[in-house]
Amino acid sequence: MPLVAHIDLPTFQRLREEGEEIVELDRAKHQDIRELHIGLLNMMPDPALEATERQFFRLVGACNQIVQFHVHPFTIEGLPRSEKAQAHIDQYYQPFSRIKEQGLDALIISGANVSHPHLPDEDFWQPLMEVVSWAKESVTSVLCSCLATHAVIQHCYGIERTRLPAKRWGVFSHRLTHKHHPLVAEINTRFDVPHSRFNAIFQGDMERQGLKVLAVSQEAGVHLAVSPDGFRMVFFQGHPEYDDISLLKEYKREVNSFYRDDRPDYPPFPENYFNAEVQDILSDYALNVREAKLTGAALDEFPENLILHHLDNTWSDTAKAVFNNWLGKIYQLTHQDRRIPFMDGIDPDNPLGL
Repeated sequence: MPLVAHIDLPTFQRLREEGEEIVELDRAKHQDIRELHIGLLNMMPDPALEATERQFFRLVGACNQIVQFHVHPFTIEGLPRSEKAQAHIDQYYQPFSRIKEQGLDALIISGANVSHPHLPDEDFWQPLMEVVSWAKESVTSVLCSCLATHAVIQHCYGIERTRLPAKRWGVFSHRLTHKHHPLVAEINTRFDVPHSRFNAIFQGDMERQGLKVLAVSQEAGVHLAVSPDGFRMVFFQGHPEYDDISLLKEYKREVNSFYRDDRPDYPPFPENYFNAEVQDILSDYALNVREAKLTGAALDEFPENLILHHLDNTWSDTAKAVFNNWLGKIYQLTHQDRRIPFMDGIDPDNPLGL
């Protein structure tokens, strides 16, 4: 939990200027240890639906253990579902109408697969914008991941994403651009984040609309940014929630897509992810795939068991730290009635007082 400025000590102000969370005594007296209710709008396709649940639940669960986190998964119309996935949703997910009625302290919006070049043409666009419009008024802070970042930035700030020449895919090094912002307090100034996307919103476009960019990669572009108020909207272009095997699973799906003629070229390796030994294993396997495709033979089993122990996760500690900072700030700002976004005295247009 953050420090309380219970005496007039200059050190508190110095720490505050460096981005540390310092709570004034009067505000601390009105706080209570309690639960936080976090929505997870899961828009991921069926094969990744439950994995996405686990990834975001894990990040939330790794945060401050004093707080009790209640995560409420839900989804929206306009996303095609198999019978199995729909049964999972029907059994475990809440309808958005109930989410609105009960309220949330925080909201996470996942990415999604798309089938149109322009996001407003997607079937899920209007249902998603209904959630976003409600959350902007009723939720303390909304965290958007990848496709959700592109959709919400286009809706709120009029910036349409740009198609990249090739898929941005791999694990990339990032540096902080505002290291004293509370969301990145006490994290490494250089850290890795996985990316997997065909589109991007660029730093210059974000900053021209007043968004604050907090972390950038020279190769992959912006990862972390926030709305002009500094907190109400948090944007990820990367995937810090990914497991160590997530990119491997994605590579395997792309290999199978090539074998089925769903993509014309053999997939390249995700950048900065496979070591030399794994690349040799997968290059040998590629020969089998090409021969099987040419002859119509069945594929040999993907050599996942030879690869798993070579994979390194170089991003999860930083991801947990950012989530801990995010939820910690929400805890300090949100009203005890989760239908109300802020406790009394907080300026919703500048909740961090920056």
